[in-house]
Amino acid sequence: MSADTTHKSIFSKIDGVTLLLYVLLVAIGLSAVFSVEHRSTDPTFFMMSKGYMKQLIFLGISLFLGLIIILTDSKFFSNIAYLSYAFGLFLLFITIFVGVDVKGSHSWLGYGAIRFQPGEVCKIFTALALAKFISSPETNFKTSKHRLVATALVLLPAALIVLQKETGLALVYFCFFLVMYREGLPNSVLIIGFSLVALALMTLLIDRKVLFVILTLLTVLMGFILRDGLRKGAGLWVLLIGIWAACILFSQVAVPFAFKHVLQKHQIDRIYSTIGQDVPHEYMKDEKNGDEKKVNSSDYNVKQSKIAIGSGGFWGKGFLNGTSTKNEFVPEQNTDFIFCAIGEQFGFVGSTVLISIYILLMLRIIYLAERQRSALGRIYGYGVASILFFHFAINISMTIGLAPVIGITLPFLSYGGSSLLSFSVLIFILLKFDIDRQVMIR
Repeated sequence: MSADTTHKSIFSKIDGVTLLLYVLLVAIGLSAVFSVEHRSTDPTFFMMSKGYMKQLIFLGISLFLGLIIILTDSKFFSNIAYLSYAFGLFLLFITIFVGVDVKGSHSWLGYGAIRFQPGEVCKIFTALALAKFISSPETNFKTSKHRLVATALVLLPAALIVLQKETGLALVYFCFFLVMYREGLPNSVLIIGFSLVALALMTLLIDRKVLFVILTLLTVLMGFILRDGLRKGAGLWVLLIGIWAACILFSQVAVPFAFKHVLQKHQIDRIYSTIGQDVPHEYMKDEKNGDEKKVNSSDYNVKQSKIAIGSGGFWGKGFLNGTSTKNEFVPEQNTDFIFCAIGEQFGFVGSTVLISIYILLMLRIIYLAERQRSALGRIYGYGVASILFFHFAINISMTIGLAPVIGITLPFLSYGGSSLLSFSVLIFILLKFDIDRQVMIR
């Protein structure tokens, strides 16, 4: 069989639905970025200083990389999984020391105008490494030992990104726990996770002394309810006291420590703004020198975003007719708040169509994952779906005020070369695995 025939056979096996949905989202993203940046006074469309032109170049690079990926043996990605993960950790580590400061974050590498964010690229490496580890014949994911190793694979890059003061991107890595849940992580882990989130919210909403009393009373109440079982031994008492102590340490120590030493001022402001509370005096700090100061209104971005989306009504104002978009009322509109450009110009209908395309893409990715013969391909597919879901859900929730603004991009729409390249590579590697789905990849 000739090389040309082989290549034609490969391209004929590409999942057309996934590729079409990818192209649709990228096209919508380019149009959205153009609508945000275009001005009637622009002398020409081809202005290299504009973000949409740079995004177009990044799209070309993404498609070129996609072509290389499709023509590469799928076993190559399995073979380099751990090596690429180690390389990603190395990039994240050196970024802490030599990274470029961008808007308070120290998470970029580059020189001059050429920059990229290692944390975005490392999502690909982590997805591959996690899939490689869990699918390995030597791995028994039912054991605590191997579950801890998988957890370490996820949390290590997240911890390095936190040290770069890029907490929002670090949170994305927690989406890999959804992958582990699909592979057999017990329900108790998710219950504990959601309980910690609820306890963190209670810590923000309730005075810590009052919360201490509430947790103590709940522990005593549980002891009273389970008193029949408690008479049979001290085991349940030890369990209840252990849970109580863990909750106290988390609410009285861990959460305050995170707000004082991990989160930045603007992140604290946005979190408290989302829950409708004023920032406590102990968390008021200046980003530059740590001095306490009066906190200004921190929900301006979200208010302007909701105004823009709401003004679009049912049908929208039309392409290039957005008032907020034209007058730059919404900060970061071509990146974190790109969704409000869709809402203003295309209204409820356009927003619904966009959300539907995302949902269809994620469902299609899960379908591709489930039809893989190899466990590695399946786990990787769920990793891609989880990353997309986390970005999609959090970003849109940010723009409508349902989640704090933590600087997470909307996949394929937000301006940014690192983001577009990483999401494109994630998709194309999955497409390659699907092309070779009958091959047992380890």
